[in-house]
Amino acid sequence: MPEMPEMATYQKWLTRTVVGQMITDVEVNREKSINVPVIEFKAALQHQTVTEVSRRGKQLLFHLASGQMLLLHLMLGGWMHWGTEEDAPDRTKQVILSFSRHKLYFIGLRLGYIHLHDQQSAKPVLAKLGPEASSINADEFKKIAKHKRTMVKPFLTNQAHLSGIGNCYADEICYHAKLTPLRTIDSLSSKELAALHQAIAPTLQAAANAGGYMSHPFTASDRLTGGMNSKLCVYDREGEACFRCGNPIIRQEASKKNVFFCQVCQH
Repeated sequence: MPEMPEMATYQKWLTRTVVGQMITDVEVNREKSINVPVIEFKAALQHQTVTEVSRRGKQLLFHLASGQMLLLHLMLGGWMHWGTEEDAPDRTKQVILSFSRHKLYFIGLRLGYIHLHDQQSAKPVLAKLGPEASSINADEFKKIAKHKRTMVKPFLTNQAHLSGIGNCYADEICYHAKLTPLRTIDSLSSKELAALHQAIAPTLQAAANAGGYMSHPFTASDRLTGGMNSKLCVYDREGEACFRCGNPIIRQEASKKNVFFCQVCQH
C-alpha cells in the first residue's frame, strides 16, 4: 500500500504534469471507484483545470478551478501512470483523465477510490486523520502516545493517531529507533519513545527522496519511482542479514500483519 513517501513522489510528478492543465475527457470503467453517478462525475471534471495537487497522509487531493476536488486513496495495489495511449500499460484502467494528448491512468483501484468532493464534504473525511507523521513535534507525539497499550506497529499505522505511515515504514522506523515493533507503547521508556519519534521524519523523508518503494513507474521515462526498494533495511527482507549486526531479519505476524525486524539489535 502506498504510504507518505510514495504519495509525496506522486505529488511531485503530478505537480509537473497535470497542474495548470485542463481535463479534456473523463472515462470511468469501474463505477465503484467513484462516489457519485458517472454522469455527475464527468460533468464536474470536464473542462476543469487542475490548480494544485496536495497531500494529506496517504491521500492526494486534486484541486479544481471550480473549487471542487478529487480525493484519491490508492489503498492496496493502486497506482497511476501518465502518458499517451501508445505507452499506456496493458492493464485495466478503472478511471482515465485526459489532458489533451496525455492521459492520467488510475490502475488497480480494487479497494482504492477517487472521490469527488467540495470543500464542505471533504472536511469530515480529512478530519478523521491524525497529524502528519512526517512533521509531528515531540510534545504532540508524546501526548498521542500517552496511556496507549497497543503494540508499536499498530500504533504507528493507525491513521487516526498519525497519518502517512503504513506497514513498510512502520518496520523501517522501528529499525532506525532500535525498537522491536512488537513492543507495546506503554512499555517504552521516555528515551525509547523519544528515539521512536526522532526516527519517523528522517525515515519518511529519506524514502520520499529515494522515490518510495512503488514498483510501477509514473511515466515511461521515470527513473525515480521505486528507488527505495534497494534501500529498505528490514521490510520484506526475511532471512537476509541485518545491515547493523549481521544477524538474519525475521518475520512474524502480529494483528494480521507481517512484521519484519532484527531480534538481536532491536529491543
